[in-house]
Amino acid sequence: MKRSWAKVGKTPVLAADGGHRDKVSAIGAVAVSPTDRRLGFYFATEPNGFFTADKVVGFLRDVLKHLRGNVVVVWDRGSNHRGPAIRDFLARNRRLRLEMLPPWAPELNPVEAVWSWLKYGELANFVPDDTGHLDDEVIERLIELKFNP
Repeated sequence: MKRSWAKVGKTPVLAADGGHRDKVSAIGAVAVSPTDRRLGFYFATEPNGFFTADKVVGFLRDVLKHLRGNVVVVWDRGSNHRGPAIRDFLARNRRLRLEMLPPWAPELNPVEAVWSWLKYGELANFVPDDTGHLDDEVIERLIELKFNP
């Protein structure tokens, strides 16, 4: 919970279903051009779902459409970053190379800073009407970030 403003003596009340666990999962990639050091940001959301290895492959395929040349992906050791679907995709896409972050240092992943900014900054105390509303807000904030790195 983040601090919020209220009149003295008036505790703010946010209407929310505390037991309801709908969510929006997100995947993202920060790209740095090796020649001109330009930043890029790519993302996808999955309302009321999660990113399986197959969906991660789809995301990587979409990112590769936007990037030229060899691509190095640095990511954590999430279970959706492993398995036959990932290995098959890597075997078919020789310009893509993976580097795993050490398991003791997830803070080295720049995308984690994006999720922290989004969750604890931009959307702190945000109470959506439903999952679609949350997904719309997440997408809107990430598009703003994409065009204003």
